[in-house]
Amino acid sequence: MRTRDINKEEIVKQKAIEMIVNQGIEGFGMNRLAKECGISVATLYIYYSDKEDLIRKIGIEIGQNFFEKMFDGFSTDMSFRDGLRNQWENRIYFNQNFTLQANCFELLRHSTYGDAIIQEVTGEYKQMMTDFMLSAIERKELISVPYEVFWSIAYGSLYSLLEFHKDGKSMSGKSFVLKEEIKNEAFNLVLKALTP
Repeated sequence: MRTRDINKEEIVKQKAIEMIVNQGIEGFGMNRLAKECGISVATLYIYYSDKEDLIRKIGIEIGQNFFEKMFDGFSTDMSFRDGLRNQWENRIYFNQNFTLQANCFELLRHSTYGDAIIQEVTGEYKQMMTDFMLSAIERKELISVPYEVFWSIAYGSLYSLLEFHKDGKSMSGKSFVLKEEIKNEAFNLVLKALTP
């Protein structure tokens, strides 16, 4: 039986992420991945049982990294303003410093693998966010709205700004970079919408 080579496994993961982002999930295959990595297809099966196993494991790993970073420095006891600011900063950091992984995770999240990946990685984080929101509502720092409404207001504008930043232009075609003053203006409007 052949042994696992950690360096090869990392190369496989990185190349798989690149291929998924650049070619889509439909264009992704084990033979092409092996060729891109300069290894035999048999070597891939040392690390993964099949294509679905590889995609699922990569999605879970990226998701765990994302949620770990998202909750860096976060506490459910924070004021709503400070907690939401922390979430914005952490999401911006991940999206701008791990762009390939963020793009891959977004693609996988909206694929047939999405539900299984999200279920695997969100358990304790979902509970932390629920506790944070309930505490903020109890302290009268947050209005009570359905979670979907909260999420779309709290993060929708942030992700739109991140998308403009990634594209380097706004919807009007004007050059765009996410700067501190734009981020703060959007954040303050979000706070206005969600606070009593």
